[in-house]
Amino acid sequence: MLLDFHSEIFSWIRGGLFVLFVYHLLIYFQNKSKLYLYYSLYLLALSIYLIKHVVSEDYSSIFLYTNFSVQFLAYAAYIAFARDLLDSRTHLVKWDRYFEFAIKILLMLAVIFVIIQLLFGYDFQKMAFTIVAPLLSIFTLVSYYIVLTKIKESTALYFVIGSLIYVFLANISFLEMFIGKEAFLNLGVQPMFFVYLGAILQCIIFSVIIGFIIKRIEQKSKNAEVRLAVKLKEMEELKMTALQSQMNPHFLFNSLNSINSFIIKNDVEKASDYLTKFSKLIRVILNSSASPVSKLSEELDILALYVKMEQMRVSGGFDYVVNIDKNVNLDKIKVPPLFLQPFIENSIWHGIMKIDGDKLITLGIKLNQGNVSCIVTDNGVGINKAKEKSHMSQKRKFFGIEATENRIRMLYQNKNVEIETKDISTDSKTGTQVTIIFPYVSI
Repeated sequence: MLLDFHSEIFSWIRGGLFVLFVYHLLIYFQNKSKLYLYYSLYLLALSIYLIKHVVSEDYSSIFLYTNFSVQFLAYAAYIAFARDLLDSRTHLVKWDRYFEFAIKILLMLAVIFVIIQLLFGYDFQKMAFTIVAPLLSIFTLVSYYIVLTKIKESTALYFVIGSLIYVFLANISFLEMFIGKEAFLNLGVQPMFFVYLGAILQCIIFSVIIGFIIKRIEQKSKNAEVRLAVKLKEMEELKMTALQSQMNPHFLFNSLNSINSFIIKNDVEKASDYLTKFSKLIRVILNSSASPVSKLSEELDILALYVKMEQMRVSGGFDYVVNIDKNVNLDKIKVPPLFLQPFIENSIWHGIMKIDGDKLITLGIKLNQGNVSCIVTDNGVGINKAKEKSHMSQKRKFFGIEATENRIRMLYQNKNVEIETKDISTDSKTGTQVTIIFPYVSI
């Protein structure tokens, strides 16, 4: 079986090498990585070199010209593959120059040996090869030593092991030039069998190494995606915190103005009561500022305290009604702290403050198709008239709302976030309605 090149074991090895060639060439066309191109070229050269034993005699003369040249081309592709696989340009900066020089020498030898065949014949080629082969072997062994000592990675170790297997077995076949073919045939084996065996074992190891590299790249990619997601989340939280830090002074400034108005009116009792509520509110706000998100239940508690303070300021007071659907679990919904306060503030100071009679602000919270809807409605003059009558700049008047919109959109990454403000005034009534819709995200 080991004497006939047409037997199954030889055929399987040749077929396996060719399949590996096609497979890695297709991968190269997909991702354009030169690693696969060089490896596929190496496999192709090996396949061509080994197929000479089964071609008809009509074509056997071709291999007299290409036999050694194909080996040199295979070795050149092998070194190019090794440079990419081991990243010698990074790990072996100085020695990589020798690899590059060796590739050029091998390509030149491939051409020179064809010329030798044309001028001097195959026997002269064999004699020249017996001179070149030991030099290549020495260069190869020294290179393996450099790789093992300079590159402290398992990839380098397995690469050298796979390569040494082939070098060792190929040199056994190379002994044919010195002891003759009969010595092998008497043992019941073709001299080239060891080249076949070394080639397939080496290529199996190389394919496994490439598989490890692909897995490592995929793992690095996944880790990079996770790190990127974490960084993006941190950036969003920082942005939200920055907006919140801008909004809190805005709210505090308005509250301090209210205390000042009581003092000016010499209403000591109301000023004291207001100051007490204000201190409680400050404590709650400072606690909520420690996190970029809070529970909706906590937000409503802060809002209730804020409304009580504002009811003291508004002449005649106003009614504040909260309607919450039974299926809404306020403790499970996360929101940016103080995200509703600016809308209530605008309803008070740019809506109901500008009308006489009963003043009403309602807040409705409900779930709708996986989203949370918060609806703030007032019976004030309506947003259109409020804009006409107000002498305040748009930037100052709507700063809190703009900051809140940005925080909500960042928290939910603009997914299913809608904020709509509309004038609901008719011939019989006036008012403004703000609808805030965002995804239901459980804490």
